[in-house]
Amino acid sequence: MFKSSALALPAAAVAAMWTGHAAAADKPVYAAPVAWVDVAPIPAVQAGPETPATQVLLDDSQTRLERSGGTFYSRRVVRIVKTEGLSGSGSRSVSWNPTAETVTLHTLAIRRGDQVIDLLQGGKDVLVIRRETNLERAMLDGRLTASIQIKDLQVGDVVDWAYTVHRTEPLLDNRGQTFERMGWAGKIGRYRVRIEWPQDNPVIWKASTGFPQPAVAKVDGFTRLNVDLTDAEAPKAPAGAPLRFLRVGELQASTYADWAEISRRMYPLYDKAAQLAPDSPVRAEIARIAAQTKDPKERAFAALQLVEDKTRYLALSMGDGGYRPAPADETWARRFGDCKGKTVLLLALLRGLGVGAEPAIVSTSGGDGMDERVAAAGQFNHIIVRARIDGKSYWLDGTRAGDKGGLDRLRPPGFRWALPVRAKGASLEPVEQPPLTEAQNDNRLHIDASAGLDKPAQVRVDILMRGDMARGFSRSLETAPKADVERGLKQTLSKSMSWITLETVEWKQAESGDLSITMTGTGAPEWRLNDDLGVRELKLDEGEGSGAAFPRRQPGPNDTAPFALRYPIFTRSSIEVVLPGKGEGFSVKGVNGEDAATGYRVAKSAKVVDGVARFETETRGEARELPFAQVDAANAAIRKAAYDVRIVRAPKGL
Repeated sequence: MFKSSALALPAAAVAAMWTGHAAAADKPVYAAPVAWVDVAPIPAVQAGPETPATQVLLDDSQTRLERSGGTFYSRRVVRIVKTEGLSGSGSRSVSWNPTAETVTLHTLAIRRGDQVIDLLQGGKDVLVIRRETNLERAMLDGRLTASIQIKDLQVGDVVDWAYTVHRTEPLLDNRGQTFERMGWAGKIGRYRVRIEWPQDNPVIWKASTGFPQPAVAKVDGFTRLNVDLTDAEAPKAPAGAPLRFLRVGELQASTYADWAEISRRMYPLYDKAAQLAPDSPVRAEIARIAAQTKDPKERAFAALQLVEDKTRYLALSMGDGGYRPAPADETWARRFGDCKGKTVLLLALLRGLGVGAEPAIVSTSGGDGMDERVAAAGQFNHIIVRARIDGKSYWLDGTRAGDKGGLDRLRPPGFRWALPVRAKGASLEPVEQPPLTEAQNDNRLHIDASAGLDKPAQVRVDILMRGDMARGFSRSLETAPKADVERGLKQTLSKSMSWITLETVEWKQAESGDLSITMTGTGAPEWRLNDDLGVRELKLDEGEGSGAAFPRRQPGPNDTAPFALRYPIFTRSSIEVVLPGKGEGFSVKGVNGEDAATGYRVAKSAKVVDGVARFETETRGEARELPFAQVDAANAAIRKAAYDVRIVRAPKGL
């Protein structure tokens, strides 16, 4: 996985995802800020009846993007207002990549009235640790953290914390970016953002909705963006909106000219790493797959399965491993690799098999609205392969595991945008993800009550999973003891249907990857008398509903943005009740019809056919978003659905 080195405080830069070479810096330097930094005075305390537990007096970020790298100065001054503010204010820390960054600590002090208590003391109480925060996810990044515990902190103290991070990216020509987000509660006494760059190092910048328009000036051969506010409040993101509308109060700046430059600079790294040695063992794997089939889709899928199943995932992002892929031969020899290593191994296999393929950089979580942002390497954190066969794109991710059923069973990922890595560069391309055509979760509850209303009923639960749901669940089935899986499935079902006693649990996975689970047992359905109608009823639930309502938004930036929907989804559930006496005189109560007012297409049916009462619900997500103008109608439909019930009614006298 590509390695993000975003700094943790609000004004810090989002550095590139790939780390380059620099002088090792395994300890902070202790010094004053460089000359170009304008050290601000601390604003006076502004008391107020709604003051939170801590009050930010100063948030100051100053960035210089030069040919020699980026320098990021950050200072935050916070006053402890209440006892509740002590627990979250007892330490300060900064992390960095020692092969690409240096850290200079300027100030950590308590200001108590006229007294200034120096907590840095030249590093006396600074603890530097290597903390692998993603070790459980098989990710090693080698980052260091300098941490200082604040002693004798008291209510009324003002904590002054300032440091600078300098970053170089020589193999990317020291291209970089910075990022600012207004994300705090209450008001800040003074909020300042300053970004500057020399005239010969052009920067592209963009402010999102809710961020103050920066003043632009030319100062001593530099272009400078400046925002300086007093009593500043952060804009609030609109509840429930898609990601691109949640990015309010943001400022981006990048020294990359465009997306094509990123693509072009990455190409030599991946092209070289995917080249195999003349005696490479990977060539034997290519020959083996080629001998099995001439179909390019079958070849591509066999190559993908080889990378998925024969190399485990392990991200080594130390040194230049954060951006440079390990050679394909090396990944194969050690049988592990990160997304970059697995990508070049898959590329080598596909090229040897005559399948056209290229790397493609993506964001696993920030893809929505990528095309609206400035071009920056730090927007990405993952890389996959796009294979082209018969004019169709297939997106292949070697970090997955357990894919079955062939290339056409793979669905495009939900990353939204991808940047192909090409020698001449490329622009962002959309990753089209069509609606689902098959239910990914198909559940059926079969109740055989034919022996009579007061007799035990035979019960069978059938669950069919497809796609990623089946892939993920089957992996857990393979790794857990069978007894534990059975216990877990029984307990899960008992939470919603405690009247059922399950006796058997079986499962199997088809060659297509579909997973079926069957559970059988007995139960005592509760047929209760409806005094108003004088008949006995079996109420199967209290109403399925259609999910939580869409929240009402307060006025603010993007407050009329659409609402995000779950996409893609396609689920089906059904309940069958085999009735006594072939169902003579039985009836059902339930919804029959289709409605898309909630943003999802929901089809329901309730009927008695051939002595069986059957209820079915299908829910499909056909769009990613619900327009704001439709939210009131959607909420009304959700409230109405909450009263839907599924009832089987027996004839009188039974």
